[in-house]
Amino acid sequence: MKIPKRIQPLVDDGLVDEVISQLMSGKEATVFMVRCGGEIRCAKVYKEANKRSFKKAAQYQEGRKSRNSRRARAMEKGSKYGRNQQEEAWQNAEVDALYTVAEAGVRVPHPFGCFEGVLLMELITDEAGDVAPRLNDVVMSKEQAIEDHQLVMNYVLRMLCAGIVHGDLSEFNVLVDEYGPVIIDLPQAVDASANNNAKAMLMRDVENITHYYGQFAPELLLSKYAQEMWALYESGELTFETQLTGLFKENTISADVDNVIEEIKAAFMEEQDRLQRIAEANEID
Repeated sequence: MKIPKRIQPLVDDGLVDEVISQLMSGKEATVFMVRCGGEIRCAKVYKEANKRSFKKAAQYQEGRKSRNSRRARAMEKGSKYGRNQQEEAWQNAEVDALYTVAEAGVRVPHPFGCFEGVLLMELITDEAGDVAPRLNDVVMSKEQAIEDHQLVMNYVLRMLCAGIVHGDLSEFNVLVDEYGPVIIDLPQAVDASANNNAKAMLMRDVENITHYYGQFAPELLLSKYAQEMWALYESGELTFETQLTGLFKENTISADVDNVIEEIKAAFMEEQDRLQRIAEANEID
């Protein structure tokens, strides 16, 4: 096929030898199948900011830090240089997230680098060597749904342990090869500790995945993996070895406001008494 304009520099530099076909076009990128020497890979071409239809991008970028102070200031001011740097940061975020979650034990495509807004990465294939289907195109037995759902929940746990929430996880962002689910599309991954929307995004990620697998195993719809994970994460008890149960009991005990106020008043009076005793002791000295 004709070489897309954005991929041409990679061809000129010898990173890509041939563009075979377009695989898909999404809200933030278009993905092509390319040949790099003797290997077939993916080339994910990120769309320019004014052409992306990804909504509420600012929510996903909250908490992302730049190590370069000049770059950070420019990004905050929104100058042309700053916008370019912000765009580059958006693209590099996926590469960073892929390496981070892979190290945490999550199955994701292996990245080979991001060049001028084009991410080269591993092509996930099925047993026959064809492009692996997305989860939304896969029909399975009840037993398989329960097994794969448990595996994806473990991946979500491992991402959270690594400080990352996918942020856009659904049956459209999971591929299925002969070994099971593979998580894809992480440019919007958020910092679990620095983004105020992280909890809500985790809840939505888990709900999306559970709803899909729940078509084949309805009992999964009663699980509360997201609530269980986040509670353990907030308390500092979530680890890679945590065995999730999918059970979580909401705290239904209402706060006794009047009692809390009385405790605050008592603490205030105790502090006043302490300060008075110090003052009196100083006068004696």
